[in-house]
Amino acid sequence: MLIIACGALARELNMLRRVDCRMVFDVTYVPAILHNRPEHIASAVKARIDEARGRYERIFCAYGDCGTGGALDELLRAEGIDRLPGAHCYEFIAGSQPFFALMSEEIGSFFLTDYLARHFERLVWQGLGLDRHPGLRDDYFGHYRRVVHLVQAPDKAVSDKAADAARKLALPLKTIFTGLELLSSHLEAASIASPHG
Repeated sequence: MLIIACGALARELNMLRRVDCRMVFDVTYVPAILHNRPEHIASAVKARIDEARGRYERIFCAYGDCGTGGALDELLRAEGIDRLPGAHCYEFIAGSQPFFALMSEEIGSFFLTDYLARHFERLVWQGLGLDRHPGLRDDYFGHYRRVVHLVQAPDKAVSDKAADAARKLALPLKTIFTGLELLSSHLEAASIASPHG
């Protein structure tokens, strides 16, 4: 099986392959920075599909919709390829019910995965120009009420980065351990599903 994955899941997918010998798959990644330009995600995934056709018994997409406005799902339906459930990684990492419970608890939640915590400075702070124009922070984040860090793997350095991100955004931090079990179960289900592509 080939998994076409968002680069933001590279560390997690590598961890799953190391700890679970049943996880036998190849992975090709689409750059995570495309979250800043989601209109390009579907075409980048299509390029990976075209490169892989005929070389794998099964292709699976480790992505949410991630702001493509349905373009990714339309492409995957046409290609006969399944993807992870949910609109974004926050939902498939936390699980739909826990994610929506968090949103019901506080709709003004800014979510961090371990990846986004590690790369907050580059992807969010610099990516939105806040390093050059810190006064824009309230324009971008004025309606948020907290930062929620979804922890896939305990790591003090990552936790410290999440805390730094919350401080920069002047928001309280809530930390929730999610682990990788849900992601693992989705991939295991994909590996035994009927072949596609």
